[in-house]
Amino acid sequence: MRSIGFIDYFLDEWHANKYPEWIEAASQGKMKVVCAYGKKDSDTGLSNAAWCAAKGIELLSSIEEVVERSDCLIVLSPDHPEQHEELARLSLQSGKPTYIDKTFAPDRAAALRLFDLAQRHGTPLYSSSALRFATEYREAGREGIDAIASIGPGSYANYSIHQIEPIVSLLGSAAQRVMFIGTPASPALLIEFSGGRQATVRHLSGDAPFQLAVNYGPAGSAILKPESDFFQLFIRDLIRFFETGQSTVDASETVAVITIIEYGLKAAVAPFQWVELPG
Repeated sequence: MRSIGFIDYFLDEWHANKYPEWIEAASQGKMKVVCAYGKKDSDTGLSNAAWCAAKGIELLSSIEEVVERSDCLIVLSPDHPEQHEELARLSLQSGKPTYIDKTFAPDRAAALRLFDLAQRHGTPLYSSSALRFATEYREAGREGIDAIASIGPGSYANYSIHQIEPIVSLLGSAAQRVMFIGTPASPALLIEFSGGRQATVRHLSGDAPFQLAVNYGPAGSAILKPESDFFQLFIRDLIRFFETGQSTVDASETVAVITIIEYGLKAAVAPFQWVELPG
């Protein structure tokens, strides 16, 4: 059995609550979360000690112990990416396969530092939104796309990755500039890629489902609704990563996603003006 260690800002959060059971089931018991560290207790939920007791996972007092005791590592803190550099530093120096949960980093500079640290220490690393692995997105044609329109729920800061990641998986990492075209109640972003290809991201109120409309120019269009169990598909990909040390997500795409998110926030300050992205 391969042991997995959790490193989190606080442990009582949705991803940490779900991943242990999903990983053990999908790996048929060959992988298991055995230990965890939380920097602080949840402000609204279980303490780290109570969470570990409920899950049957050993609570350790330091990141160093988790890294030492684990074969593979998951750095969580999905809603606090500003914590990732501190939480991931020792993992990325360990040489052990490390997954960093969405959103990978708070900005492009931090994303580049994380990948650089992992590369210098020979540590396999990847990160992704689970939406990338939806069958409807993965099986979609990539050739001839000239425009994509995406909708989804949630705030831009926390949920834009779930729209931008599938767009980058379809159009590639060559995003060139962004423009904020939304309203305070419905943030929206126009993204221009190489060759004049475009994508729009629109956040709707309530429980609006994720959905992509993909235009293939004269060849027609397609509506992609992620109705497959993308979280389970993601977990299977994570298991393959831990088994092989090989990521199916290119680092350049992860950096592109984070760059778009960061510069989208900058563009919101000056709506309807292009903001160039760094090359």
